[in-house]
Amino acid sequence: MAPLRILFEDEHFVAIDKPAGMIVHAGRDPEGPEWIAMKRLRDQLGRQVYPVHRLDRPTSGVLLFALDPRTNGLAQKSFEQRKVVKTYHAIVCGIAPEAWCCETPLSAAADEPFKEARTEFRRLKSSTVSGDPALELSLVEVQPKTGRFHQIRRHLLEAGFPIVGDFWYAGQERSFELGERLGTGTRMLLKAMVLELPHPQTGELLRIEAPEEEEFRRCFP
Repeated sequence: MAPLRILFEDEHFVAIDKPAGMIVHAGRDPEGPEWIAMKRLRDQLGRQVYPVHRLDRPTSGVLLFALDPRTNGLAQKSFEQRKVVKTYHAIVCGIAPEAWCCETPLSAAADEPFKEARTEFRRLKSSTVSGDPALELSLVEVQPKTGRFHQIRRHLLEAGFPIVGDFWYAGQERSFELGERLGTGTRMLLKAMVLELPHPQTGELLRIEAPEEEEFRRCFP
């Protein structure tokens, strides 16, 4: 299997371009080590790594690891204090507004309390699919200001613009159909493109960017 793509590395951090379908670290369900980002990166670097944050399994993009526990704790504090700017790209069904904000509170489970949630959206481009003027798509830039469970996916669904390939929220039958027509397969088209945070050891702004993927370009030829 090909090595993980390294986007940034210094003596304190390493950031990868997490592939879609890969989990961040081992959970209760058994997974092959090739699908666990922390294990893959640890073996690739030959040293222990500490995940600073998470990405959903079907989401690809910038994933940051610390190389020591102290740096990990300092970086996680930046997330808790909302000093981190996260920018995603999503391809959604429909022609989205030029810009909007969703502040609908979210809960992680039916028996848990709702918490404040805020996500800002900006449409970057839109088009109709060739041969089917009824099928409209938008490329949306997303900046979540809080970190709730499936926040981006749920706020987009509430706005009426489900993410292409989001089997959980957009429906399996519709997702299979769109994946076949667009040539994107079962891939959910949500990617963490940019991560910005103050470097806890140097104080400088750390900006890490991931490249756009072929599945995204395929939707807007």
